[in-house]
Amino acid sequence: MAKAKTGDTVRVHYTGQLKDGTVFDSSVEREPLEFTLGENMVVEGFEQGVEGMEPGELRKVTIEPEKGYGFHNPELTVEVRREQIPPEIELEVGLMLEVPLEDGSVQRVVVSELDGESVTLDGNHPLAGKTMIFDLNLVEIA
Repeated sequence: MAKAKTGDTVRVHYTGQLKDGTVFDSSVEREPLEFTLGENMVVEGFEQGVEGMEPGELRKVTIEPEKGYGFHNPELTVEVRREQIPPEIELEVGLMLEVPLEDGSVQRVVVSELDGESVTLDGNHPLAGKTMIFDLNLVEIA
C-alpha cells in the first residue's frame, strides 16, 4: 500500500489536545482535513506526523512549539488605553478583534487582559507555546 509522501494530497481526520487533555480541535464530526504534503499548509509537526502513513493507519503525534505555532512572542502583545477601542465593542477576555495595520492589512488579536484603564491585546496564535498531541487517521491519499 502507498505511503504518504511530499507532493501527495491527503485527507486526514484528527483530534488535537493539550497535555492536560483539553481538546482544542477535531475533524471527527466534519469532513477530513485535506492538504498537500510539502506545501506548508499545516504546521510542520502535523505534516511530519502524516508523512509515511498509509490509508487507514492511526498515529499519535506530539508536536512541540518549535514544530507547531512557535513560542509565545512578547513583542506581539501590546497594552492600549481602553478609550482606543471603539465604545460599541463589548470587551471581555478571550474576545478576538481585527486591528487595521498601516499597510491596509489586518492583524487578529485576542483580548488577554482587561481593567478599567487598559486592554492588553495579544497577536500570538492561541496555541503558541503549547505542546499539541494529535490523534491522526489517514483517510486517503488522493
